[in-house]
Amino acid sequence: MTHAPVLRPAVVGGCLASLMVALPAQDPDRKASLARAASELPPSTPAASQGGDRPTLRLIDVSLNLMTAVGTSTERDGVLADLKGGAHDAKKRGFTLQQAELSLVGAVDPYFTGHCYLITQLDTAEGETIVELEEAYLRSVALPGGLQFKAGAYFTEFGRINDRHPHQWDWTDQPVIHSRVFGGDGMRGPGARVGWLLPTERYVELLFGVQNANGETMASFFANDEVYEERGIGGRFFTEQEVASFGDVVFTGRAMTSFELCEATELDLGASFAVGPNATGEGGDTLIYGADFALVWRPGTATRGWPFFKVQGEFVARAFDVAEQTDDADPLNPVSLPADTLDDYGGYLQALYGFAPNWAAGVRGEFVSGNGDSYDAGTQTFGRSFDPYRADRVRVSPLLAYHPSEFSRIRLQYDYDDTDHLEDSVHSIWLGFEVLIGTHPPHSY
Repeated sequence: MTHAPVLRPAVVGGCLASLMVALPAQDPDRKASLARAASELPPSTPAASQGGDRPTLRLIDVSLNLMTAVGTSTERDGVLADLKGGAHDAKKRGFTLQQAELSLVGAVDPYFTGHCYLITQLDTAEGETIVELEEAYLRSVALPGGLQFKAGAYFTEFGRINDRHPHQWDWTDQPVIHSRVFGGDGMRGPGARVGWLLPTERYVELLFGVQNANGETMASFFANDEVYEERGIGGRFFTEQEVASFGDVVFTGRAMTSFELCEATELDLGASFAVGPNATGEGGDTLIYGADFALVWRPGTATRGWPFFKVQGEFVARAFDVAEQTDDADPLNPVSLPADTLDDYGGYLQALYGFAPNWAAGVRGEFVSGNGDSYDAGTQTFGRSFDPYRADRVRVSPLLAYHPSEFSRIRLQYDYDDTDHLEDSVHSIWLGFEVLIGTHPPHSY
């Protein structure tokens, strides 16, 4: 559930709080690291003893988040499936179960927390039930020197949207540039990363990680054959490749900082990158990079988070170096696909105003474009305007949100889409409902 944009307090369980108190005054870095990591957790519950000297597991959070939507559009469902590229987007006229997320978060001991998120949804085309493990990872809590460690399967910390779950988004759907670059499910996979909270007066944090390059959630890298059957990048063909060295993985990085512009206003800035091999063949590599910001205003007189004003934006670009390939489907007329660099770039800018208790209104604008030709195997032609995942496109989405309580949300969103691969612009409207059962840990805004 998206909460009003506030900074999270360092809330810790009794064991974590004891550690902080016990640290000497001359060790502020470790205290800051511990407090920041512990702020991911809600208030601690009493420990459940497992007996003997075995570590004690304190299950702190169990929750279920449900998201559903109903809507209509001037286009048929087949076209909507391309326009609404996010796996959790409402992309069908009528009703859509966007997701049911089961969240399990707990403190393992004073040094690690465990996180697990299970997702269930209904396929919009076939109606089949889809169950997937979205994230499962551990995080360190009490490393010295402002260091933190994370390992498991997790969303890549890139920008302000990719590592957020759908119920943490202000709008009901995934930004267009994210669908194109990271795929419908976002970029995520098994790996490990380290974080360093710099010992400076101003908040500065650096993250460096490495993740597997293969799988359906690594669409811009090794991916898999199913990804290329559904939406192969630039119409290129899938070439299965094995991990032969440490160079066959994805390296990621992110830098974040924040500024308090005045007593009620804060500005967050970030920059991210991801680099690794792709599935077009030997020499095929991908570089993704981006920058993001969030400007948040919340006066000291705010009641339960209202009023507030938030402006947020991201720019993301991808350089997709494709290897030389040949389309030999017609042996009498083979087509050579030369090595090339396919560039895709774009972003979004959104503003949300909490104008009255429980009410917020906003608008989001998006633009995506690129360079380099896609290939259409059906017509054996090159271009970009016919490719729904690379054509120039503009989307404008006004939004009205109402929070009956902190455990529920109703959102009304209109989408205006203008894309080169369609003759006419598309108009869609969606009414989304969301409820939270249980206690969910606080989120970043």
